[in-house]
Amino acid sequence: MMGLGMPELLIIILIIVVLFGARRIPEVAKGLGEGIRHFKTGMRGDEPRELDDRKYRDDDRKYREEDRVRRDDERREGPRPA
Repeated sequence: MMGLGMPELLIIILIIVVLFGARRIPEVAKGLGEGIRHFKTGMRGDEPRELDDRKYRDDDRKYREEDRVRRDDERREGPRPA
């Protein structure tokens, strides 16, 4: 059975720093995270953009309804003091 201990992890981190450089490690980590996220959403079968669009569309509809109700109230009662 092969496990990763502290010395092995340090060697792996050192190799990554040598290969990519300290400045590029955050970029590589971000790309890796995005890749994993895309893979997971692809496995689930839902597109994150569709979910975001649906969420924002529902929020926009809610805010437009609240604004319409406020305007109707102002027309009936006159403007509210600030």
